Amino acid sequence: MSNKYAQFIKVLRNKRGFSQSELAIKLGMSRPSYIAVEQGKKEITLSEAEKLSEIFGVSLKEMESGISANYEKYKQMILAYIRNAGSKKDGRITKTKLAKLVYLADFAWFYNHLESMSGMQYRKIQYGPVPDSYFRAIDELFEDGQIEITPTDDGAMLISQTRNGAKIALSEINKDEEKLIKNISDKWKDKNTKEIVTFTHNQLPYAICLDNEIIPYELITQENPGDVY
Repeated sequence: MSNKYAQFIKVLRNKRGFSQSELAIKLGMSRPSYIAVEQGKKEITLSEAEKLSEIFGVSLKEMESGISANYEKYKQMILAYIRNAGSKKDGRITKTKLAKLVYLADFAWFYNHLESMSGMQYRKIQYGPVPDSYFRAIDELFEDGQIEITPTDDGAMLISQTRNGAKIALSEINKDEEKLIKNISDKWKDKNTKEIVTFTHNQLPYAICLDNEIIPYELITQENPGDVY
């Protein structure tokens, strides 16, 4: 991979709180060699780029583009949907439905503003569009005590907010974004997981992409206004 991504790698390292020595060890290289990467004097291999994308929680496409998604904002969007779209009975929502709701917010925001809400890259997988970092985000929210995960007899995962999670301020989400999240929640709150999976699978961005392909945001602009979310 070209050394033009050196500054981007340095920014991500600082954001994630890693030292140069720590990343050098993770990549299996010496600290001077890693420093040379950040200085643009040494190129990284594809396998090293893949390791970095996994460590930083970004996709290879983000690494290639040099555009970093707002991962903390993405996690706050997840919390916002748990608060707004959880079951009236117990506040729970399936893990799959939650992923689809956050996807709808990002692509609906792009439809109106030509930029996504979180900047995350979504991949076409069997159960719908989802960022590579979604599962990591859920795990981190669980480990931080902000959500609870309850398995069901049929294999689904129900997610709910904890008291600690309820205390988290959604500071990365502005009022207009909050309004969109609320509107999407109101539409889908009483619908089941199968319905939202079918809806997102029938949307143009998911339908025309190949399996495991990153879904271009631009495709949503060709969708009918009533089918954006």
